This record gives sequence, structure tokens and C-alpha cells, in this order.
Amino acid sequence: MKIFYLGAKYDYGDPERGFSYEHRNFYDTLIKMNNRSNEVIYFPFDEIILRDGIERIDERLLENVKKEKPDLVFCGGAGPIKKETIKEITEKSSAITLAWFGDDHWQFEKVSKHWAPLFHWVATTDPDGLPKYHKIGYKNVILSQWAFNHFAFQSLNLPKIYEVTFIGAAHGNRKNIIGKIKKEGLDIKCWGSGWPGERISQEEMVRVFSQSKINLNFTKSSGTLRKELALIFLHRNYNRSIGINNPKNWLDNLKSLPPSIWSRQIKGRNFEIPGHESFLLTEYAPHLEDYYEIGKELDCFKNIPELIEKIKYYLVNEKEREEIAKAGYKRTLKDHTYEKRFNEIFKIIGLIKWDIH
Repeated sequence: MKIFYLGAKYDYGDPERGFSYEHRNFYDTLIKMNNRSNEVIYFPFDEIILRDGIERIDERLLENVKKEKPDLVFCGGAGPIKKETIKEITEKSSAITLAWFGDDHWQFEKVSKHWAPLFHWVATTDPDGLPKYHKIGYKNVILSQWAFNHFAFQSLNLPKIYEVTFIGAAHGNRKNIIGKIKKEGLDIKCWGSGWPGERISQEEMVRVFSQSKINLNFTKSSGTLRKELALIFLHRNYNRSIGINNPKNWLDNLKSLPPSIWSRQIKGRNFEIPGHESFLLTEYAPHLEDYYEIGKELDCFKNIPELIEKIKYYLVNEKEREEIAKAGYKRTLKDHTYEKRFNEIFKIIGLIKWDIH
């Protein structure tokens, strides 16, 4: 299969932040899956813009798709690409177009419902998102989910030198939660924007997963009330300048406000940590039980007292903790790799006609 992959190469388009999630997981899997049988043409729009400027980016995208004549245009992120450009590819090229929408829990009204009709197919990670698409008359939506890239990452099986760890930004109520954990005399270390430990590299993060007795995960999005109110009327352009949203979109942006702050959603961490054969204690998100057996392959908490109680329990009960980590690891490799996710999608859209195990 010939796949044209459109996405950002770098995290937030900044080479100093390292590769983006999509580059490390989507692009890497598309290259390596099914015994490297795919031919993948990469269009990293952020790298191209950094090198050549933004002026001709849409024109170059159209030229490349026309030249390569792929079977599939897979959009892991469109960045500054115009809607008209995607629509032209869908309507005038021979390729099937597919977009991945990973934040429909809070981005559907603002983003997805406006972009979905431009593609032949879209994949959503929101189990409750299908009725939203059907309501706008869009039927070609596939329920998928975040996953683990087993080609790029493996269990390191390192000695456990940390009691409890968390890797992620210090937004929302996370500082408050971590503070309450520390007040209980529990040793917890945090890395990411807003913490004393600051951000760490992907390689360092993988080591922390493996070296931690308990890896924490939170499932709320990063929005704050002040930030989300501002985003009703304003947006940040690709060049980081501030623009005014079209007044026609203000109502849709307002509809996204409550979910953007309070919604709990399944995240990539829910698969990455078990995929490294590490123990995960995660804030509960709806439908997580559809992917893992809670209490057997990972464990959850729904409030701070339950979180603290379970941290204390699993620090003492090492054997049970390790058994859960091993069971989560086996389940991840069996059911939750990106190779499996993409093959399931490609079967649905008619690009794969046979079973691949």
C-alpha cells in the first residue's frame, strides 16, 4: 500500500522539543507495520515550513499528492493546511483520505465537525463521539483509540528506584493533588512543564516508566476557565501570532467550553505505561474498562482519598503490583498496538482485504 502521511514532525513544531507524538507513533508504525510492506511518503508540514516558509505549503502538498498518487492520504495533523486543500485532495485525487481526531471529547464543536466532511473517513478516540458525527450527517467515522508503538519502545526491566512518579504538565488541579500526596509523607517525583524537574526527553521518560514502582496518570484535559474563555474569541496562528476567530464559530467554541475543562478522556499514557511493562495507577476515564481489566491489568482512582489509599496499598503489595504490570503488558501487546489499530482501520475503509495477525 502506498501511504501519503501528513503530520508534524516536531513537538509543537519546535525541533528543540524533539519529535512529535504523531511522528514517534503514527509515522513510525506506518513504516514498520506488516513487515514493512507499506511505501510511506512523508509530508512533515512543520519541517517544510521551517526550511522553506509557509507561503507555498498548500501548493506543495497538492503537487506532492498529485505526483505520488497514493492509495491513502493519512492526516495525523493538518497544522496550517487550508480546508480547501484537503477538500481538493479528497475530491480530485484517487486516494482515500483519512483523518485522526484524538480530542473529540472537547474539540468536536470547535474543530472536528468542521473538518470531518472534508475527508472520506475519520477515526475518533471518543467512544461517545459517534452520535455527534451522525447528528451532523457524517457516517464514515471509525471508533479507534490511542495505543502503544511496540516497534519503537520495549520493556527495559530496570531496578525500581522511584516510589511514585508523574510525567506531564502541572496544569489544572494537578499541583493540588501532588501536594496532598506529599502531605501524606509519600515520595513522589514529577517531571514536565511547571514542575521543578521540568521536561525530560522521550528516552528519559521511558526509563522513568521502567524505574517507577507506581506511575500516575491524570485524564483531564489541559484547559483552564480563563484560557478556554479566551479561545472562544481568539486563536493562535501557526506563526504564534494571535488572531480573532470568525464570529460564526463563537457559538461552537462556547459549546466546547465545559468538556474542555472537566472531561476525562483516555490518553496515550494509558497504553504507553503498560506497554513498558510498568504499573499504572490512572485517574478513571469513561470506557477505560473496554480496553483493560481494571484491578487486573492496571488500576484506577476516582478521587484524591482513593488515590492516596491505593498508592499506600501498592507500595506495600509488591507482588500484586508486579502481576498487574505484567498482565497489562501482555494485554497491550495483544490488543493495543498501533499496528493493530491501523490494520483495523484499513480493513474498514477497504484497503486491506485479508486478516493480518
